[in-house]
Amino acid sequence: MTAAPIIELDGLTKRFSRKLDVVERFARRLGAAIDDRAVQAVSGVDLSIAEGEVVGLVGESGCGKSTLGRMVAGILPPSAGTLRWRGRDLRELSPTDRYHANLKIQMVFQDPMASLNPRLRVADIVGEAPVVHGLVPRRQAEDYVAATLRQVGLDPAYLRRYPHQFSGGQRQRIGIARALAVQPDVLVCDESVAALDVSIQAQIINLFMRLREELSLTYLFISHDLGVVEHISDRTAIMYLGRIVELAPTPELFDKPNHPYAKALLDEAPRVSVEKRRFAPIRGEIPSPLDPPSGCAFHPRCPHAMPRCSAERPALRAIAPRRWSACHLNETTGP
Repeated sequence: MTAAPIIELDGLTKRFSRKLDVVERFARRLGAAIDDRAVQAVSGVDLSIAEGEVVGLVGESGCGKSTLGRMVAGILPPSAGTLRWRGRDLRELSPTDRYHANLKIQMVFQDPMASLNPRLRVADIVGEAPVVHGLVPRRQAEDYVAATLRQVGLDPAYLRRYPHQFSGGQRQRIGIARALAVQPDVLVCDESVAALDVSIQAQIINLFMRLREELSLTYLFISHDLGVVEHISDRTAIMYLGRIVELAPTPELFDKPNHPYAKALLDEAPRVSVEKRRFAPIRGEIPSPLDPPSGCAFHPRCPHAMPRCSAERPALRAIAPRRWSACHLNETTGP
């Protein structure tokens, strides 16, 4: 991929803090050791996405990938770090430029029923945003919605219906149409096929790929389904406890993962094979983000852990052209 980055993340971090209640604040004044119980959901993520590229983001539940997606989409503000849009720091843009930049990044959510207003008809769900943002005159909204529905494979005759009158796959198409209605350049897809039947998943994935070609879209595709990510992504980022531990072109990563966690994750993936294969789950449990391990977050579960791993956090560094990994083993054994 030779195109310039459309999105760049530099040290992006998100921290959630629980506010103390009255009793806890009073106890703290009396000298009790009560902390704010901060959760660092995303920790210092560096990532660039080229225009027209599909980057898959993979990790176990609770690793922070959805939080990262919401920061990219502008739903959550980062606690620290920089998010650049077409090379410009969003914080330094004028209010008008920031408004237009945020409009160009849209999100498709996991649960199409929960993300659609049950009290609105499809015409309003899809047509409200382009009218409010001045992209379409109100008198032309119905025709615009009809064209957008055709774009995602839905009959325009459905625009008077409510979300509960559709199947899960149709509702997800409505969610995609809503995102497309404001003419975005980037779609952040957060587990966008996870709630669908397998046969419907294939249809939605094919729709995403067709829209990519027709509209020159860029995707951040978040999923726990390795098969889907392998099929749709140009590059794949593996995330663990708020940090990206490996980033590589998808064929290379799936053929020969470098990071021990990436290798263990791919070894767990089910495959159709005539060879007998013994299932070996990753040992241990994911540590709590309230009390993450020191050094490399994966070291308590890693079969190759060294004393250095528990004391020093490995940097995400280049190990080959277009490949990055955060593991101390690369400094002792090479790529």
